[in-house]
Amino acid sequence: MNLLQKPILFPLNEKVRLIQYITGENSVLEHVELSIYDVEPGGEVSYHEADLESCLVVLSGKVTVAVSNGETYTDLGTRTSVFDKVPTHSVYIGKNRFYTITAETKARILIAASKTDHSLPDSLIKPEDVLLESRGSYQNRRYVQTILSDQDTVSDKLLVVEVYTEGGNFSSYPPHKHDKDHLPDESFLEETYYHEINPPQGFIFQRIYSDNRLLDQTMSCTNQDVVIVPKGYHPVGVPDGYTSYYLNIMAGPTKMWRFHDDPNHKWIKNRP
Repeated sequence: MNLLQKPILFPLNEKVRLIQYITGENSVLEHVELSIYDVEPGGEVSYHEADLESCLVVLSGKVTVAVSNGETYTDLGTRTSVFDKVPTHSVYIGKNRFYTITAETKARILIAASKTDHSLPDSLIKPEDVLLESRGSYQNRRYVQTILSDQDTVSDKLLVVEVYTEGGNFSSYPPHKHDKDHLPDESFLEETYYHEINPPQGFIFQRIYSDNRLLDQTMSCTNQDVVIVPKGYHPVGVPDGYTSYYLNIMAGPTKMWRFHDDPNHKWIKNRP
């Protein structure tokens, strides 16, 4: 099972470069799809998602998004880099929509998608709509920007979260999983991690493992890598001197985030 996807850096034309493209056809995932593009000014990326809801996140730069229902969103984007550490604009787009993203400046865009049976209205998610939160203590500190949570009604299935972790800290830690449909204690959610690192020559470590260790992979992840988490625990460790950014996409049968901590490491939460 290949859980680490390296950047493909595929030029679609002189103004659009595909960085990552993950679907149910080229991965083991059934609920989560992901694509990431670098777009030069004036470049366009067009989509028609018949059975998928989407969340477009403007990682950096500025874009315009035109949707087939007649809505156009202009001047979207607040960052020159994800490491500006400020919330950005995102657009939720319901199933069976045509939409076009046009770069106003050099831009990097991420499109998260999941299958859905429901047609929900499109929605602009403004920076002030993003939930800001600090989590953890000791060497387990991270800063979280939640774009789509399990508490909102914007999407049917999608959860989208940005996380910053400074060097010397662990994130998604203590190790937890959400791979059983056993509500209210645990929900089944697939997940992807899109990683960026500052400075970009750095690396982080991510381990994916199950209780029985039939799945147990530890990966050295570099800038623009994607890690696929179909199941299992999935902690992230960041070496000294580097800052980790990752964007999580989660989706499953039920839009509810209920996780189970690894019993061997749950004690870490109970430190004073």
